[in-house]
Amino acid sequence: MDNAQRLKYLEAMGIDVWIPRQFAPSHLELQSAAITSGVEAQPISVPVSDDWDTLSAEVATCKKCGLCSARKNTVFGSGNKNADWLFIGEGPGQHEDEQGLPFVGNAGQLLTEMIRALGLNREDVFITNIVKCRPPNNRDPHVDEVASCHNYLQRQITFIQPKIILAVGRIAAQTLLNSDAPMSKLRGKVHRLNRFPVIVIYHPAYLLRSLLEKRKAWQDLQFAKKTFQKEQ
Repeated sequence: MDNAQRLKYLEAMGIDVWIPRQFAPSHLELQSAAITSGVEAQPISVPVSDDWDTLSAEVATCKKCGLCSARKNTVFGSGNKNADWLFIGEGPGQHEDEQGLPFVGNAGQLLTEMIRALGLNREDVFITNIVKCRPPNNRDPHVDEVASCHNYLQRQITFIQPKIILAVGRIAAQTLLNSDAPMSKLRGKVHRLNRFPVIVIYHPAYLLRSLLEKRKAWQDLQFAKKTFQKEQ
């Protein structure tokens, strides 16, 4: 992506251009004052013989729900398998279904800039979705479809062991936190998925449609960065 296009996405978020930097390692204790919400997830059962390649192969050939009938590709996820930061969105769209990669359309380019605003590159984080196949016409995934992919996502989290999870958008946030609360109630708090801190951020597709929310998006990223530093 050229500089002009990159500046366009940065402007959509109201972010000044600055040089990314990596976070310095820290050994601070977990902050007991963090706000906890949502329902504690059940322990994850992982087969003894399980590994990353096995899981990826299972997703690639999955036929647990009706989404498999219309897909071109499953979208397992991409990035660093040992990432500190895990981004979880709702589900693949048209571009993702065609390429087999998460967040590769216009919203994906904006997500890339959001990641850079945290001082990171896409290669530093791992990005995946609640469901691994594209719902028809980009509709919200149905309950049975989410349930079919639940074990895949939980095993990804177990393998990666992130230090922080960012729930990208309302559907991802409500699913991960087992909540029906609106975004206004979920943003700006440290939630917990088992022991992992979860921060809720706007979906980049929403930000491209609602530029008035761009300052809130920047606030969410700053809050996530501060939370990550405290959790070290």
